[in-house]
Amino acid sequence: MKDKTIDYILRATWQAVARMYNEEASKYDASMATGFALLSIDKEGGTPSTALGPKMGMEATSLTRTLKSMEDKGLIVRKKNPEDGRGVLIYLTPFGREKRDLSKNTVLKFNEAVRENISEEKLQHFIEVADVINELISEKSIFNISSDVEEETLKIEQ
Repeated sequence: MKDKTIDYILRATWQAVARMYNEEASKYDASMATGFALLSIDKEGGTPSTALGPKMGMEATSLTRTLKSMEDKGLIVRKKNPEDGRGVLIYLTPFGREKRDLSKNTVLKFNEAVRENISEEKLQHFIEVADVINELISEKSIFNISSDVEEETLKIEQ
């Protein structure tokens, strides 16, 4: 693992997790995106469709396809937002709530398996590292730091 870059490790791990979830979801004629959407929709008050994309980190076109599929399968219904007639709220149907519970149990099972095989200390370190990476990315610090270092290097060389 020493010669693998951090981004490679993250990407390969996420692809393995996504593949695992998709394999499990396919047993129920679903996908990881469907399961994640089910978990992201407020099961009591519904969720504005415009809030789902950012919440799930999905592009609008992918989200639209996922929601259409979920609606076709009877997992969700769309209703006009009573507070904003232009907006739409997404609600889980009783069948959607049932599948949401299944998705939640799947995620909990994954978390339990990880916790059984990784010490709490190592897991905390992993979370801390992930938090720092996310912070660097959200602050757009990674490439700005590099360009600052390059500028300083150029000044020194001149």
